[in-house]
Amino acid sequence: MQANDTSFDGIYEELQWRGLIALSTDEAKLREVLNTQSISFYCGFDPTAPSLHLGNLVQLLTMRRLQLAGHKPLCLVGGATGLIGDPKPNAERQLNTKETVAEWVEKLARQTARFLSTEGENATQLVNNLDWTGKLSAIDLLRDVGKYFRVGKMLSKDAVSARLNSEAGISYTEFSYQILQGNDFLELYRRYGCVMQTGGSDQWGNLTAGADLIHYAEQESVHLLATPLITNADGQKFGKSEGNAVWLDEEMTSPYAFYQFWLNVMDADAVKLLKIFTFLSREEIEQLELEVSEKPFLRSAQKRLAFEVTALVHSEKVAERVRDVSQALFGTDQLDQLDGSTLRSAADSLPNAMGSEVENIPQALVATGLTPSLGAARRAISEGGVYLNNQKIESEELDKSQLLPGNLMIIRRGKKNLAALIFD
Repeated sequence: MQANDTSFDGIYEELQWRGLIALSTDEAKLREVLNTQSISFYCGFDPTAPSLHLGNLVQLLTMRRLQLAGHKPLCLVGGATGLIGDPKPNAERQLNTKETVAEWVEKLARQTARFLSTEGENATQLVNNLDWTGKLSAIDLLRDVGKYFRVGKMLSKDAVSARLNSEAGISYTEFSYQILQGNDFLELYRRYGCVMQTGGSDQWGNLTAGADLIHYAEQESVHLLATPLITNADGQKFGKSEGNAVWLDEEMTSPYAFYQFWLNVMDADAVKLLKIFTFLSREEIEQLELEVSEKPFLRSAQKRLAFEVTALVHSEKVAERVRDVSQALFGTDQLDQLDGSTLRSAADSLPNAMGSEVENIPQALVATGLTPSLGAARRAISEGGVYLNNQKIESEELDKSQLLPGNLMIIRRGKKNLAALIFD
């Protein structure tokens, strides 16, 4: 059940406890507004990929918590800003075609709608900045918006200054991004009475551009709330592995791989992530924190985290299915009783090889990367450390009639090293 924790004095205090406030405008005023009023606020998502990822999920869940507290979210999908993209730290973005961006707008719109309620007095509203930006001529943009921006201040933004000091430099296209995002806030203020913008702390320069624009153009003050950049205990950006994001689209990151990502977080990160990515209460999370401290080998926090976030993103039914598969793959249940499509998605997330290309177990171990050589494979078999479909094997014979649902076999070396043989 999605609900805010009533043990806190207000939503501001809960956001603080969950570690979701890194930067903000006037803290005392923002606390008062969020705890005692009902306001319209917005967060923007640019279609620079066909799916949202974990960084976007932080924003969506923050928006949902604010909505549950009585505030009205405006969910902006950037059909205009997505054609440009905000400045990357070290290189120009590849510009996508208008057709591609329009397609991605539709995909992201469907994804965001899953996390925010479309019913009630504070139902979320989806907006697209192409609706107003697309109608602006260059002259109108320069006269009506550009006149409020000071180049010196624009140059001082972290994202811009970093690029100016790099070999790549920065194009006027990306330099102008903050003007377009600032204009979004102004338009939403005028159209919907929107008085707060949320986003990641790495977007702070763009967030302040909108607040400043409203101050100069309308002589009014608005609010900003930035969430921290989520990093793991090693200080690395959370959700990135060799440049690969963890996506919310099941075709880009399978539900099994998604579940495993959360299941494998470090003890030092588990409690922090429970606060950010789940609706568990403070009491429940503090109990799990105690279990991490006293019985870390049970991995209770990680198991609960994996289930809760998978259920949020993919549904409770899918979460139950991938949990059962995860348990079965490690020998706790019978694999042949599991759903074929989920087993297949799990197999796609494991090291795998085509079953038609191997003739025996040693070849399968080498083809899937579980052993470096046939000699090592035969030693592993003789030592009793190889399992096929969770059954210990004692010979090198590969019985291809023992297929699991999904036309595959699961091969395991030791307790945790898994791979799949996939058959057409």
